[in-house]
Amino acid sequence: MKADSVVFTIAGMCFGIILGWVIGTQQAQRGPGAAVAPAATAASGNTQPAAQLDEQRVKALTEQVAKEPNNVEATVQLANAYMDGERFPDAIKWYEQALKLDPKNVNVSTDLGVSYYYSNQTDRALQQLDYSLKLDPTHTKTLLNQGIVLAFGKRDLDAASAAWQKIVEIAPDSPEGRAAKQALEGVAAAHQQQQGSTAPGS
Repeated sequence: MKADSVVFTIAGMCFGIILGWVIGTQQAQRGPGAAVAPAATAASGNTQPAAQLDEQRVKALTEQVAKEPNNVEATVQLANAYMDGERFPDAIKWYEQALKLDPKNVNVSTDLGVSYYYSNQTDRALQQLDYSLKLDPTHTKTLLNQGIVLAFGKRDLDAASAAWQKIVEIAPDSPEGRAAKQALEGVAAAHQQQQGSTAPGS
């Protein structure tokens, strides 16, 4: 529908802000669960430089994990390195391994879900994010990513808005809370634009 495309084009504009916040967070402090769905980039029209894989870091971590297969932290760092390099199939492999070692690690579960989405596995991504929320129903990074996947992967703005609203209720002054508020404002503006474009005589 043409009206729907207008809604998502305008709603996508606010995701440029979210994307910028997430990238800044990752650069300043590589926090698990802080990734964002790739559709946000396309919808907002933003382009980012191609990621480069840190080969030396990957080599060192791979050797460490080979020697210490039960080392959760090293396994997570290896998965993070692959995610930072946008090598998502490899990131998935190591996040899955880390989650086997530490099944209740909500941050690893959320990064795994985001990696699934980057690999065009939207349903699997949502299932993994649901698992994260079973571990911690108030995990704001999970809720933020869930909203983005719902909005861009499923085109379900109502469900996405519900996820973002939870963040605003839980932690309104957190970085995720501020990003969620901006996303909700973008959705509201999109709805107003849609109503204006479908009004009689428009």
